[in-house]
Amino acid sequence: MDELVLFIARSLVDQPDAVKVEMREEDDAFVIELSVDPSDVGKVIGKQGRIAKAIRTIVKAASVDAQKKYVVDIL
Repeated sequence: MDELVLFIARSLVDQPDAVKVEMREEDDAFVIELSVDPSDVGKVIGKQGRIAKAIRTIVKAASVDAQKKYVVDIL
């Protein structure tokens, strides 16, 4: 799942080498932390958070078969 978020984020930003994705497990969910270059944060979040919401929706749809919940945090 983290590779999916990495692919999407690298496709959106101007500096794809600065994109970092880390996944950690909490009690009942996997937390995917996405960090990008400060100049690219707006491109990942989008106007009124639309792109961030779309990324979260894609991850949710891709994790339907999984037993755990995935949460995407943009740092």
